[in-house]
Amino acid sequence: MMKTEQLSLARQLDLVFKELEEELSGLSSGTVFVQIRNNTIGKFGIRHHPLEGRNGELRSEDSGLTPVQYSSFRIMALESLKYKRHWTHGEISYEFAVRQGSIIVDAILESNYNMANLMIRYPRHTYSDSLTEVF
Repeated sequence: MMKTEQLSLARQLDLVFKELEEELSGLSSGTVFVQIRNNTIGKFGIRHHPLEGRNGELRSEDSGLTPVQYSSFRIMALESLKYKRHWTHGEISYEFAVRQGSIIVDAILESNYNMANLMIRYPRHTYSDSLTEVF
């Protein structure tokens, strides 16, 4: 059996969209997020507010993404990976909304770094020497 870390990030993202397809078909706006660690997607999902309340009753939105809108969204998400540079840990969020029949997507790429990893990678003498030059 193939492990997740053996798949490219693009292939992993494609699998995420396949898993979320049914849920996206019931939504016309929200945020799809993927959390990445060592270039492997761990947690993913959708943040949304599909319920409206009026006069003490909750109703859900009546329409979601069409197959064409879903396909466009998936392609835009995959294309956004071209803008990910040199980081292996972080989160990508895709805010989406249907406006006048077209899907609009904003991709937010967030890199995360860990100071403990830097302390291992750069021994004390390396960074303390450069600090004395600054101060």
